[in-house]
Formats: sequence, C-alpha cells, structure tokens
Amino acid sequence: MQTNRRTLLGMITGVPLLFGGLPTARAQQAGSADRYGSNTELYADPNLTEGVDYARRYRRHAILDDSEPDTGPVPKTVVIAAHGGGIEGGTSELCLAIAGYHPASLERQPAAGPVHDYWMFEGVRDDDNGELHVTSTNCDDPVALSWCGGALNAISLHGCTPAAIDEPPEHAAVLVGGAVDRPNPLKQSLLERLDAAGFDTRDAAGYPELGGRSPRNIVNRTLLGMGGQLELTTPLRRSMFGTYSNSRRKHTTTASFWRFAGAVRQAIAAVQATQPS
Repeated sequence: MQTNRRTLLGMITGVPLLFGGLPTARAQQAGSADRYGSNTELYADPNLTEGVDYARRYRRHAILDDSEPDTGPVPKTVVIAAHGGGIEGGTSELCLAIAGYHPASLERQPAAGPVHDYWMFEGVRDDDNGELHVTSTNCDDPVALSWCGGALNAISLHGCTPAAIDEPPEHAAVLVGGAVDRPNPLKQSLLERLDAAGFDTRDAAGYPELGGRSPRNIVNRTLLGMGGQLELTTPLRRSMFGTYSNSRRKHTTTASFWRFAGAVRQAIAAVQATQPS
C-alpha cells in the first residue's frame, strides 16, 4: 500500500519521538553495572581502540522512490544488537539472521527473503567484554539513532540470565518487551509467533528491569515510539550454537537458532503487512 507521507505524519501525531523530537542524546548516568554513561563516552575513551576492543557493524538498504514528491516508501524495520559480540553472546548472530543474512557468510538467508536494516555494537576482546556494556536507555550511537529514528519498527536482541527471571540455571526462555504506554502490535506479534514456535515466551511486563519500557530505550526511538525488545536467557542462546565461542558461534548455528530467527521474521512480516509503504 502506497501512503502519502503527510498521512503517515497524521497517523503518528503526538508521538514524542517523531523525527527531530528524539530525546537529547547526551551522556546519562551509567547503569549500576556500567562503566560508561553513553556510547559517546565510550568512543571517547583513549584507552579503547575500535577494531581491538569493540566494533560497529551496520547496513542500510537502498529504497527506490520514483513517486510524487510528498509520497514514497517509508523504512519499516531495523534490527539491532546493542550488546553484541562477547558482551551478550549470540545477539550479533541473531541480529544478522533476523535481518536476513547468514551470520557466517553474510549471504541472504533465505536467498529470496526480505532483508532489513541492522546495527550492532560488539565487544571483540578475548575477555572482559562486559565492561563495554552501555544500557539501552543511554545508547546514543548516531547510526543507531538514525536507523531507529527513521523506521516504523525496531527489534533489539539482548541476553539475560535465568536468575534474572527467578528460574534455575538451565532454564531457556525469551522475554518480549517494548513500550507499553500504547498498543504495541509488534510486541504482541512477537509473543504469538515465538510461543507458536515452541519457545518459553513471556511478556516482559512482568519483569520491570527487563521490560524495555522507557521511551529513551533505543528500541522505542522509532517513528511510532515503540519497538520489540527480546531478552534471551543464556541457556536459550547456548542451545542455538554447536560451539558457543565468539569465533565459532556464527559457524555452528543449530535448528533452534533458525527456528527462533524465523519466528521473529514472521512476526515482523505480519506487522509490516498492516503498515503503510
């Protein structure tokens, strides 16, 4: 469906995160376990070197607009992993697969399937990558802000421990969060598709620390002011790889990995089918 851009603006009137209305991306107080109060602060640390300590990977796909000046395609979905690489293992690989790429070869997967924009911040050290964690409400990477701020939907991948949801160490589960101050079709679609795919799927509204509710959370800084945050427990992420090491994960994806990525892609497709193009 082709929708006039002015019509789209009317649909989202009143959303505080529209275009230039993004909250100021200045450094915030770091989370209780964070060394850095923002990505900007991390990038400015002279003791860190990009490509040695951390990496940023991103891709935006071309959109052809041959229509009238006030009409044209609207970017729909971006997939992000703000704590990729060795910070929250498995989230980079899932980010790529959900965006439509094989994490090892970067070839389209499936070959004829849709692709989505993506952005990742990754810890690439041999150890101590947790020091590079910047909480999602403080994410101010300019590419991440641009990609999310120009899209209708965002999916973010995160890792948590079973203890964070009061489960035993071996429990595999996924929490689905996002903005809750208005109906969130993407969150609901994710809950339904992941549950149907056989995963222990929970509404993160019951886990405030993992709920992704804040409007400052990078996943909610979209044109619609909402997104879908996925928190996967460590056992679930480990089940998705034959070898759960930074260098081997992308080469040893399991059936569980592709089933999860496929369910998320189905959730995205269902929501996008109802949105203007």
